[in-house]
Amino acid sequence: MGAMIEVNGVSKSFGSQLVLRDIHFTVESGKIVGLLGPNGAGKTTFIRILNGVIKADAGSISIMGLSPNSHGDEIRSMSGIVTESAGLYHQMTGIENLEFFADLYGVTDKNQIQKLLKLFELDIHQQKLVGTYSTGMKKRLALCKALLHNPKILFLDEPTNGLDPDGIKMVLSYLKKYNEETETTIIICSHVLHQLEPICDSFAFLEDRTIIEQGSMSDLEATYLTDVIVRIGTDYTPSKKTIGGYPCEHSSGGILVTLPKKEEISTVLRELLKHHQVFSVEIVNNDLESIYFKVRERGNR
Repeated sequence: MGAMIEVNGVSKSFGSQLVLRDIHFTVESGKIVGLLGPNGAGKTTFIRILNGVIKADAGSISIMGLSPNSHGDEIRSMSGIVTESAGLYHQMTGIENLEFFADLYGVTDKNQIQKLLKLFELDIHQQKLVGTYSTGMKKRLALCKALLHNPKILFLDEPTNGLDPDGIKMVLSYLKKYNEETETTIIICSHVLHQLEPICDSFAFLEDRTIIEQGSMSDLEATYLTDVIVRIGTDYTPSKKTIGGYPCEHSSGGILVTLPKKEEISTVLRELLKHHQVFSVEIVNNDLESIYFKVRERGNR
């Protein structure tokens, strides 16, 4: 698949305040990309630039071969966006909201509304006033609204804010399912890294007003995972500081071993299994959050 979005050297200031500088960013068609960074990093501004709502001061942007500066309306007509303020009418029912926005967007497929309500499990709540909906239900209805016109790109700005853990898991699983069924390209802005790890194909880290790294988990691991820390559940209690020649320390229910690469895990396990039992094996430093801190360390050197 080719690039759906290509950004080269984009910068943006508001007055004397530099908000984004020299951004380079690529998104392949049909992928889910996590745009990650702390609050205030510039994620929302960047999304608004991609949508053509505001213009960049420098650099070039191509979205589906179009420039947001000259084809903003066309790009927005092919995009869906969900922000923290969902833009729903609380005094109307769920179905009335979607019918209203379907008319606004010129959606002629009358089956689309029921299809989305069913996908996001809101069909049984469609006759209720949106003001009575839970936060999670409102988020799901906002996603239905954003997907009414079958957008080619979906921009989500902090879509899990205000949700409890079950609600977060539910919303993200719906998004993954929708992406798999439609191959819609999805960009999710968030400051909560661990939530997005299971569903994103790649990640871009926005730090100090620029994207300091972008890639898939395997790309990021190859670049930043200089050692592998493995927690092994075992009945072995280390009597010395090494096992199989590698640093080892006692951990709850087992040991922590530091290895130069993943391939050495089998070496340590063979050594252990000669005289001891092994109950579990888990790499503990290859999650997205651990890698993000390594990216930041390298960027701040």
